[in-house]
Amino acid sequence: MARRSDHAPEELKRLALEAARAIVMEEGLRGLTVRRVAERIGYAPGTLYNLFANLDALIVAMNGETLERLAAALAAAATGAAMERPRALVDAYFDFVESEPRLWTVLFGHRLPERLALPDWYRDSLARLVEGAAAALAPAMTSWSDSARREAVVALWASLHG
Repeated sequence: MARRSDHAPEELKRLALEAARAIVMEEGLRGLTVRRVAERIGYAPGTLYNLFANLDALIVAMNGETLERLAAALAAAATGAAMERPRALVDAYFDFVESEPRLWTVLFGHRLPERLALPDWYRDSLARLVEGAAAALAPAMTSWSDSARREAVVALWASLHG
């Protein structure tokens, strides 16, 4: 089963994340296991544990990619006229959520064990998402300070997701 030298570690991570994403899109989070991902890409489960500490780390990496894709969708929507951006951002957000509901559910349905914290790169990704949305809204919120716009975006995010 194992093809120990067929792929460089970064390529193997990409393959594992693609397989994990496909499994989640087909079956939801309940169908995702390291063994299933490994089988799908033709490697032994132990190989994946050399790349990801555990299933939680794989899920966090997959969620990070989901957030990056959302940020790209929002950035693309924010290229229009300044006063149309709020509506364009809302439309892009809901289009994104509706296009991959099971992946979206994993962002909020997966809980790390209490002893684990989200990695810094993940927190940075969330911060970039907030910053991008706040910057896109700046022309429509000219009387607001940068920090007030960021706080509004965070409050909106929290109100949508609890």
